[in-house]
Amino acid sequence: MSSLKLPLLVLVLVLVLHLLGGSDITTTIIYAASTKPDPHFQVFNVRATIAGTKALPANITSYQEASESSHKSEKWKLKLVHRDLLSSNNFSDYRRRLDERLKRDALRVATLTSRLSGTRGGGGGGGGGSGAASYEVEDFGSEVTSGMDQGSGEYFVRIGVGSPPTDQYMVIDSGSDIVWVQCQPCSQCYHQSDPVFDPAESASFSGVSCRSSVCNQLENSGCHAGGCRYEVSYGDGSYTKGTLALETLTFGNTEVRNVAIGCGHMNRGMFVGAAGLLGLGGGSMSFVGQLGGQTGGAFGYCLVSRGMGSYGYGSLVFGRGGGAIPVGAAWVPLQRNPRAPSLYYVGLSGLGVGGIQEPISEDILQLSALGDGGVVMDTGTAVTRFPTPVYDALRDAFIAATASLPRASRVSIFDTCYDLSGFETVRVPTVSFYFSGGPILTLPAMNFLIPVDEGGTFCFAFAPSSTSLSIIGNIQQEGIQISFDGSNGFVGFGPNTC
Repeated sequence: MSSLKLPLLVLVLVLVLHLLGGSDITTTIIYAASTKPDPHFQVFNVRATIAGTKALPANITSYQEASESSHKSEKWKLKLVHRDLLSSNNFSDYRRRLDERLKRDALRVATLTSRLSGTRGGGGGGGGGSGAASYEVEDFGSEVTSGMDQGSGEYFVRIGVGSPPTDQYMVIDSGSDIVWVQCQPCSQCYHQSDPVFDPAESASFSGVSCRSSVCNQLENSGCHAGGCRYEVSYGDGSYTKGTLALETLTFGNTEVRNVAIGCGHMNRGMFVGAAGLLGLGGGSMSFVGQLGGQTGGAFGYCLVSRGMGSYGYGSLVFGRGGGAIPVGAAWVPLQRNPRAPSLYYVGLSGLGVGGIQEPISEDILQLSALGDGGVVMDTGTAVTRFPTPVYDALRDAFIAATASLPRASRVSIFDTCYDLSGFETVRVPTVSFYFSGGPILTLPAMNFLIPVDEGGTFCFAFAPSSTSLSIIGNIQQEGIQISFDGSNGFVGFGPNTC
């Protein structure tokens, strides 16, 4: 027993010293895999991954039961579902699902970059928007579903809206500061999986006065008959318009009362399938921001199942008491950009291939004093983007280390692809993120070498960006316990897979 306690004690001491400012502590390396791999190479199971592309996702039939059972331990823990699990009727072919995902991804990236450049005020493709409400999440959770076949953001969570609660699928978005749902009467609504929420049937629905302090927190607010009006536009042309209200949201067995939500009567865009959006950004009107005092600004998620054979649930957890802060996580300071307070920036000092850090200038990855550049962690972006010089260095190092593997033609935004149809397994180099302050996150192979068809073509899942902004997308985040401690300004990467 003592041999097991000692390493844990050492790990706790290292974490405490790190949080107290010990910058000279030995580098923390987190391997995002079930077992600790060789720091230079990994064995990638090609055959199993190809089989996963041919397995059609099944529609969810017991989602609510699973959500309720996760709350019996009094944790605020919810299921996150990938969009593939919600519907398999739109695109049964894996390549078509991927193509549609990449189209949405391009719009999402364009939205973030235009938002930061000041040319538009939205948060696109399921992202944050100007005029968004801000809330903070801390002591409860939910399962996360992927929204790939629903026409909107990639990950969905199911929550109850109103009293009695009406179950709704909501897109989760770490880059948005608003909570909103489509509402009756609906003068313009897109198709969603559940009936549109009717506030007239909710005993807890209460409109917000345009003179209230809550209404004043909105960037784009107005008045109509004394009531607060909101409007959020997204970079891809999507938008939601309606009234601001206070409402009860139910997560499993946990009720959260008086949450400021947008009740959208005019809605358009890429949210097809979901009833609305649950913003998890860093602003005061996001769901996390509104919960700040109750949960200490702590929430975490684990993203799984992007339609490659493992159609299980991910999780969304709020609050330290609910298990959002895992023991043994490697903690990285969050950075704040006044131009985009809802986005979560992290310091990235470099990238590594095969256990060797590439000679990339750290300045290219830094967030400038004017709010340019930097590295954003985003649940709404799929493929990680780096400025072209950074991407080129990473890609060239990966190509050099995989010279023995047969190449294939480029696919969509991926310029580095391989024909692995004749392999059971392959040996590939590790890919690592070197964070400022010392922690190193080494990704599992499935997070950077992904199938693009059912025939054995795999591509290096990174892409170049013509701007200075870097985005760590959800493909690279999958299977890793990621926790945000907003009150202390840290993001943690768990040592175990979901």
